[in-house]
Amino acid sequence: MDFVPLIDLIGENQTALVGGAVIGALFGFFMQRSAFCTRSAVLDLTRKRDLAALATWAAGFAAAVLGVQILLTLDMVNVAETRFFATAQSLSGAIIGGVLFGIGMILARGCVSRLLVLSATGNLRALYSSVVIAIVGLATYSGVLVPLRDSAGGIWSTAAIGGNDALAHLGLGQEAGVIIGAVLAAAAVGLAVASRASVWRLAGGVGVGATIVAGWYFTYTLSQQVFEPIQAESLSFIRPLATTAALVTEADAIAGLDQGVLAGALLGAFVAALLFRQFRIQTFAEPGTPSLLRYTIGAVLMGFGGILAVGCTIGAGFTGGAVLAVSALLALLSMVGGAALADRFVDRPREARDLSPETGVVPAE
Repeated sequence: MDFVPLIDLIGENQTALVGGAVIGALFGFFMQRSAFCTRSAVLDLTRKRDLAALATWAAGFAAAVLGVQILLTLDMVNVAETRFFATAQSLSGAIIGGVLFGIGMILARGCVSRLLVLSATGNLRALYSSVVIAIVGLATYSGVLVPLRDSAGGIWSTAAIGGNDALAHLGLGQEAGVIIGAVLAAAAVGLAVASRASVWRLAGGVGVGATIVAGWYFTYTLSQQVFEPIQAESLSFIRPLATTAALVTEADAIAGLDQGVLAGALLGAFVAALLFRQFRIQTFAEPGTPSLLRYTIGAVLMGFGGILAVGCTIGAGFTGGAVLAVSALLALLSMVGGAALADRFVDRPREARDLSPETGVVPAE
């Protein structure tokens, strides 16, 4: 696709912003309509529920992996110079940050992208958590928490294992990535059948995955047409929150792809909520809502853990997972593990108490 006419019209940075906004809006719309949520998918596993949330999540992940691997096989995208493969990635950061992020995801009742979507639908608890994540994320990305981030991230890296390419470690060629994506797609279909999830909900999950594919294609294509070098990547939300917070504190900071993705996701989710009459103001005052302190701790853990793991469930898990980067897959597994532990030792004991005759049921986000 030729973006040069648009670049000539509005500039390179603005083209990245517009493209990010369009893809982000589709992401927000699909995510809101499908109730896409990594936390809910984990709870389907740990609590042996009906698996509808897990099936939706699996459909999105399979679509992302299969789509991106097809692009790579057709040489429509090249990720060799991206952040996942051009330099050594922290494996200790993926593990420690992933676990912290997963715990925070349970405490704040949603991952970063889910909280942003909920914010756009009127959930003030999610909005508060998103602001805290942005502040802590900025402190971890370029502020006072950088030394702590570097200490944890410097323990073990992909340099120690010979690279970050999972296919290379397995001794497989690029075509194997498409096979892996097809296997994941077949597994997602099996989960969909077993869970009897709504076709429209599953379609929304696939749409979420498709935006990851679109993000990789857009940024790589744009990188081949601009004068100032940019790096190919796809959607992420923990870094955009941090870099957007930097716009307030740094005079020379410029809005770009990150801000486009963030604004687009909020707008897409807001439009979906309005169209389907699901916009509703929700506050901390509602009966059964967990404490402000719990949300704050969860948001702090996600803000620090997400930057340490070099991405949230979308930025690391889906964007990095789609290119089969070892660090990203390890981060995703660590997030799931941290969330499962937090649910086992925090939420389930608490909800058992809340189900007593004297108390009400804790509402889900």
